[in-house]
Amino acid sequence: MIKKIHKIGVFFGIILAINIANQYVYKRFDVTSDKRFTLSETTKNILSNIKKPLYITIYLEGDFPSEFKRLQTETRQFLEELSAENSNIKIHFENPDEQREELIKKGMMPSQLTVQEEGKFSEAIIFPWAEINFEDKTTLVSLLPNAIATSQEQQLEKAIENLSYSFSNAIHSISQKKSKNVAIIVGNGELQDIYQYSYLSEVAKKYKLAKFTLDSVASNPSQTLEDLSTFDLAIIAKPTEQFTEKEKFTLDQFITNGGKTLWMIDNVQAEQDSLMNGGKMLAYPRDLNLTDLLFSYGIRINTYLIKDLYAAKISLATGNIGNQPQFQNFDWFFHPLVLGNPTHAITKNMLPVRLQFANQIDILKNNLKKTVLLQSSVLTKKVGTPSIIELQSIAEEPKEEDYKDGNQLFAILLEGEFTSAYKNRIKPFETSLFKGNSNENKMIVIADGDVGKNQILKGNPYDLSRDKWTNETFGNKDFLLNSIDYLLDDVGLMQLRNKTIKIAQLDQQKAYKERSFWQFLNVILPLVLLFTFGIVFNYLRKRKYS
Repeated sequence: MIKKIHKIGVFFGIILAINIANQYVYKRFDVTSDKRFTLSETTKNILSNIKKPLYITIYLEGDFPSEFKRLQTETRQFLEELSAENSNIKIHFENPDEQREELIKKGMMPSQLTVQEEGKFSEAIIFPWAEINFEDKTTLVSLLPNAIATSQEQQLEKAIENLSYSFSNAIHSISQKKSKNVAIIVGNGELQDIYQYSYLSEVAKKYKLAKFTLDSVASNPSQTLEDLSTFDLAIIAKPTEQFTEKEKFTLDQFITNGGKTLWMIDNVQAEQDSLMNGGKMLAYPRDLNLTDLLFSYGIRINTYLIKDLYAAKISLATGNIGNQPQFQNFDWFFHPLVLGNPTHAITKNMLPVRLQFANQIDILKNNLKKTVLLQSSVLTKKVGTPSIIELQSIAEEPKEEDYKDGNQLFAILLEGEFTSAYKNRIKPFETSLFKGNSNENKMIVIADGDVGKNQILKGNPYDLSRDKWTNETFGNKDFLLNSIDYLLDDVGLMQLRNKTIKIAQLDQQKAYKERSFWQFLNVILPLVLLFTFGIVFNYLRKRKYS
């Protein structure tokens, strides 16, 4: 009896010790093959800076398609990992049905889904959004971002892959005390504000934006360089006027002193508006006096225009019915639809980017690492300039044998130590900031000035991701936002976009055809086996004791 009491005492002592240890020792185990619930060191570092309550509200509650409950489950499990890492992370799921109008006003646009249940298709509306509140700041996270996907199931897979980056990026942005500074370069005929509003309005939510004119270089070059050096990134969007040597030297020294740059350059004068108004136009080289500067960094933007059989459409009037003009969409080979590098964080899972009268980039050998971000299909044709471009050529049937110039490069990422273009040359002006070589730096060059140009609808900027005439969707805005984030990323956030998760998908057709078999196997058969076991057990028991 004493031994029994001793064993029971030892058992309860062990249980008590385990419970006490549980209060001080906490460990979670991720047994998934792709470690999807294991937080990266980058995410952990971001969470370590959250010293006050941060509230995350997810609008994935209620009645929505069963396949998207997977997104709800994966989101909940990932956020539980964040909360386990930092108890200041507070999570709450809400049903959006009673507050749809309010959510839309906040910028949370619903998604329309095609749902297949019992072999029938139906439409469903969900709000795949999360709202993050920290102190007096609020930001939104899309749980179903635009991505290249051949099916709704693949889109779901991409969304789950993106959870780590989306939430880590949002938490990092909202918790930053000091934002980085972005200069929008003006003074050389760059794009007006209204044509850059779509993507710059998103940039302004994370970084401080300011216009910076290079005109003052003429009167006070040293001070202009000092002022520009207070910025972290300079965006040069479609300049149309020549840069002076002093202006080029200012940009060059901004780069060697650590400034990041995003170039959107048209080396050919060719405007879609001019073509639509007159039916034809002269396309000719544009001399921006930047060739030697970019050449020193290891690239050259040529003065060819590239036609690509994989192209976006334009809408043209084809006649009238009554007093109403009738429009039709045509492939316009001067507007290439280009794919992003599938292995790079900037362009992974991104929709094709629409370019307009784009030029081609040559890569030159030097010490910089160069990564292709955007390139054409293989079915391309180089068009030399000057040349006449006529709108009526859209009616001509293309011959595939004419489009054999292969892949053309349109956007390049340069990384490494940049050498000044003026290192062994006479300086346009003297400055104490002169450096012949930079430390590790980054730059992106895009051979199309219109890649960030949004359309105007009724006097207001239109979404850069969509064409107002054809309703086609593109990856332009995502590409530019990812590019800016990458250039300004000093904590390794963008690498989270390279996370790959493989989710086993259910074959909907097979499941529908074989549903009776699987219902029997999972519901009826266990009951039959249990009933049979009960009968046999009772029979054997009676036989033994009778």
